[in-house]
Amino acid sequence: MKDNKLKKIYEKAIKIKLLLLDVDGVMTDGGLYFDDQGNESKKFDVKDGLGIRLLQKAGIKIGILSGRKSAIVDYRAKNLGIDLVYHGHTRKLPIFMEILDKWGIEPFEVCFMGDDILDIPLLQTVGIGVAVHDAHDDAGFAADYITKKSGGNGAIREICDIILKAQGHYEMILSDHEIKLENRDSV
Repeated sequence: MKDNKLKKIYEKAIKIKLLLLDVDGVMTDGGLYFDDQGNESKKFDVKDGLGIRLLQKAGIKIGILSGRKSAIVDYRAKNLGIDLVYHGHTRKLPIFMEILDKWGIEPFEVCFMGDDILDIPLLQTVGIGVAVHDAHDDAGFAADYITKKSGGNGAIREICDIILKAQGHYEMILSDHEIKLENRDSV
């Protein structure tokens, strides 16, 4: 591994037990799409969904903590088997403390992904604070890691792969699916 900062992220990722996600701008591209009847829709990335499923298979909990309430979030969470869903909370830190208490998890065991200023308190509190590539500048400054991918376009999968590799699950997944990768850097 070439980058010292990335090496530190991998070291922290070994301890992660919960990946906590913002929705708009992280699980989605941040766009709000409405039809002519006023019905809202959102775009989710299938690669992010697979990353979430792979983390779940590895025993990592997944949670959603969003400032905006949307029935689509409940639908997507159910689709992915995510039971820990809190939305409609712009003050996220108090809810985060409830989550820690409920699950018996320490802040350093959490990776949180956000994209805007409302996410800064969590980005600064968790074990790994992740801002998506197209996050607000201040969220990026508060984060430990900024993804190469934008929100709703593979950013979640990027951090899922880092956690899986750091914890030694990635090679097992490849083996389970009879996948052999050659000519790649090891982690």
